[in-house]
Amino acid sequence: MSTLTAHDIEFLQRPLHGFLSVAATPLPPQPRPVWFEATAAGTIELFTDPDSPKVGRLERDPRASLVVAAPATERERWLSISGRTTVEPGGAPELVERLAARYWDLDDPARARALDELRAGTWLRIVLHPERVSRLDF
Repeated sequence: MSTLTAHDIEFLQRPLHGFLSVAATPLPPQPRPVWFEATAAGTIELFTDPDSPKVGRLERDPRASLVVAAPATERERWLSISGRTTVEPGGAPELVERLAARYWDLDDPARARALDELRAGTWLRIVLHPERVSRLDF
């Protein structure tokens, strides 16, 4: 299946880490944990530093995949989403704000300071356009 279902979106709205792999690399894929957001349009968005190696790799080959799994304390469930990406200059600061609020307790002074540091950064938005979605839920 190539699209995310309503059940998938509900799962992806939880503050789970995704593991992103990009295609253009001289080594086997090296997944990295990332914060992400599933959008109403059916895409997945994340942010990254413009100097991140993944930006150059995605410019050479825009294919990527994201794997998201439920915690080990729950029934087994995972999604694997692969497709082409676009790297967007706009919308990243707003995405940083939404994701920080989703993943962190911003009443914690240490997390609030960390968000201030993120706000001071320069970010790009990566949009993953699903072409293939695999799932397991039992």
